[in-house]
Amino acid sequence: MLDASEFPQIPPERERYWIDRVGAEPFHAWLGLRFEEIRLDYARLRVPFRPELLQGGAVVHGGVLTTALDTAGVGALLSAHEERPARTVTLDLSVQFLGGVREGDVIAEARVRRRGRTIVFLEADAFDTAGTPVAHAEMTYMAAS
Repeated sequence: MLDASEFPQIPPERERYWIDRVGAEPFHAWLGLRFEEIRLDYARLRVPFRPELLQGGAVVHGGVLTTALDTAGVGALLSAHEERPARTVTLDLSVQFLGGVREGDVIAEARVRRRGRTIVFLEADAFDTAGTPVAHAEMTYMAAS
């Protein structure tokens, strides 16, 4: 897991704005997804475990892991913005599944690797509650005003 203290803090009102705004989107709310921390170019979130998130093999569905990774990326992306850019688009998302989550929450962390004027490159990792990596993602977003 990343050391969040390596990333600069953002103003508390901006962190609260993004935690409340992104976390309240209907799909995220349905999943129970909640941000725990957003810093400049970094975000961590949690998806609380519930049996409805399991797939037939009795592990949390890969779509849940992918959503956690993608959404953590959005938190890290938006951390540098006061307001949501006019257009925020996922251009590329590649996920490698490393293991399964049978019980317990999913934790996802994302960090910006490179930020351009409109294109941002990020990576994210998902873990089970024991800290075992279960998925890794490389992402490219466009954020344009």
